Amino acid sequence: MSGGTAPGPSAGPGAAPDRAPAMTMPRTDPQVDLTAAERMIRDDVASAALGMEVTELRLGAATVTMPVTEQMLQGHATCHGGYIFTVADTAFACACNSHGPVTVAASVQIHYIAPAHAGDLLTATARETSRWGRNGLYDVEVHNDRGILIAQFRGTSRTIERRDS
Repeated sequence: MSGGTAPGPSAGPGAAPDRAPAMTMPRTDPQVDLTAAERMIRDDVASAALGMEVTELRLGAATVTMPVTEQMLQGHATCHGGYIFTVADTAFACACNSHGPVTVAASVQIHYIAPAHAGDLLTATARETSRWGRNGLYDVEVHNDRGILIAQFRGTSRTIERRDS
């Protein structure tokens, strides 16, 4: 997930960032230990500040939604690609961290297919396609609430040692 801090929903331009509420996450499979993913989601201030919600989390898969607001529009009056990337990246992070060890992106690629607009609800659905050693390959599709494919994202993950700072 990218760095930077976004102001909280109540902050105006130039206001100091607020600590956004934690993202919510459903317990979809009580037999799977999702502690690492749950910790990552709980501590993800950036995604929560953008209004993202994890609507599904299973081993190797996740679904995340994000509303497109007026503040996310770029000069062509469509959603800035960085926000579309961010919702896809968050779904990817949830899916690859569902296995337990701390896992990060090694490389990613995104293809923008159609524009998103203010008022759209974007849904990013990530699924694991392959795992080998400490690596994983994940595909993410981002659709709007009318079912239009907005972007396709592919990420390669790498499991690392957790370093608490």
